[in-house]
Amino acid sequence: MKTVRFDEGFKGWREAARTMLQQKIEPSDLEWHVKGSNAGLLWGLDEFDWKALIGKPSKSVLNVSRKFLEMAETVSYHRDPEKWQLLYSLIYRMTFENPKLLDLSIDEQVSRFFAMEHQVRRDAHKAKAFVRFRKLEGEGGDVYVAWHEPEHPILPYVAPFFKERFNVLDWTILTPDASVRWNGQELEWGPGCAQENGPQGDTLEDLWGCYYKSIFNPARVKIKAMKAEMPKKYWHSMPETRLIEELLFESDERVDAMIRAAPPSALEYVPETRSISELRQALPSCRACDLCSKATQGVFGVGVETSRLMLVGEQPGDVEDQQGVPFVGPAGEVLSEAMRRAGVSREQLYMTNSVKAFKHRKEDKRRIHEKPTPREVGTCKPWLQAEMASVNPSVVLCLGLTAALAVLGQSVRLMDVKSKVIDIGVDRKAIVTHHPAHILRIQDEEEKRMAMDDLVHALTLAAALADKF
Repeated sequence: MKTVRFDEGFKGWREAARTMLQQKIEPSDLEWHVKGSNAGLLWGLDEFDWKALIGKPSKSVLNVSRKFLEMAETVSYHRDPEKWQLLYSLIYRMTFENPKLLDLSIDEQVSRFFAMEHQVRRDAHKAKAFVRFRKLEGEGGDVYVAWHEPEHPILPYVAPFFKERFNVLDWTILTPDASVRWNGQELEWGPGCAQENGPQGDTLEDLWGCYYKSIFNPARVKIKAMKAEMPKKYWHSMPETRLIEELLFESDERVDAMIRAAPPSALEYVPETRSISELRQALPSCRACDLCSKATQGVFGVGVETSRLMLVGEQPGDVEDQQGVPFVGPAGEVLSEAMRRAGVSREQLYMTNSVKAFKHRKEDKRRIHEKPTPREVGTCKPWLQAEMASVNPSVVLCLGLTAALAVLGQSVRLMDVKSKVIDIGVDRKAIVTHHPAHILRIQDEEEKRMAMDDLVHALTLAAALADKF
């Protein structure tokens, strides 16, 4: 038996595991350890120079499901050091013994795999729910610091959530395993921190109390359910827990207030299905906002429902609103020309919009396009998420900044991300480029030519990436 040492994290393990699988090296011959750890040294095991195998002829064809890779990445945040051995054993068995191994719930390794994945997701859910920031005064302004003690080292797993939710604040989250700071531009990582070195009480605790009193969660009205969902081990870092008894007497008023104040979402109108046809049929019933009521109709996506490439625009235009099909108006003609130059056909991709209805204002008899607000993009986002879950594209080409907001979950500047390949999940990439309607509005011919070239390049790049999957 030999020791495999790899760079910390799922990507490091995945690179090493892929190399081992290509050479058909059995799990029983290997022990898996992160670089820098002392594990495996006690037994004097030789280290496997697996990087020397990179580039050698493969002895197998690798075809691992995306479902497994997504779940495996989640499991990689579990605290159990045997997780790497388990993951390699499962992927080896799926590759060489039974591709449908995950369907065998009675299998001991499969059962353990699903249990670990559930434990990490539950721990992440609790982190998102129970992290409490405290306001501190910094040299450059206010900063917000929180200390949290998760069951598993999940900070890298949940940090993107806090980045998206609090992207205008300078915040830091401390855990015993690691720390992370969002400086407004990027995440900065550091060592772990004990609770006594973390932030203590501040004026924000009163704000948290007010916030906690204004929200409603049925589980917290039922004592047993509350303790199951919010274990007492987290209470010491949650200032609002001292209000629980008071809240039990005010729940009805809080329920009514929260329902009235809740931001609209299309989620309740989106059916639980992976069928594009069923999603399309459900769209006309959506009443999450008033855009559809002012438009001729909602416009759903069209194209190859199993395409590896998805194009996402902003919203339907005047012509699209009348015909019920995306990208058939003047901007669609610009897109068609760019696709022709890039060698990309509409018959090989799926096309949709971030917002499903034509937002406009009327001037005389004309309907003038109006850009949807971030709130409207968020309201309509469940429809786009359902389309992406159904089509399951490998590459998403965002046409314009509204599409980028919907897909990336944050506002970006085109000059910062244009034609760059951005990871948005396991084996899924995003590319951002000009919306063809923007190209139509450019008056300067040289600037218009350059923007068109950018669009053609992005289409070419996206199609090439999609072909690799």
